[in-house]
Amino acid sequence: MDIGTIRGIGTAVVFIAFVGVVLWAYSSKRKSNFDEAANLPFADDPKPKARDEQSSRSNNQ
Repeated sequence: MDIGTIRGIGTAVVFIAFVGVVLWAYSSKRKSNFDEAANLPFADDPKPKARDEQSSRSNNQ
């Protein structure tokens, strides 16, 4: 085996791994998990107060 054959095999292995990751990422089975993960940054945000509630508090002070 020469270096060209080894590089060719390495390229084929990396390409197959890339195709596998793409198929995994775009699989419809994973959509619900990815949607849940996409909303994680917003999970700890406090709920915004109503506009009327804020204005009535500022008028009372």
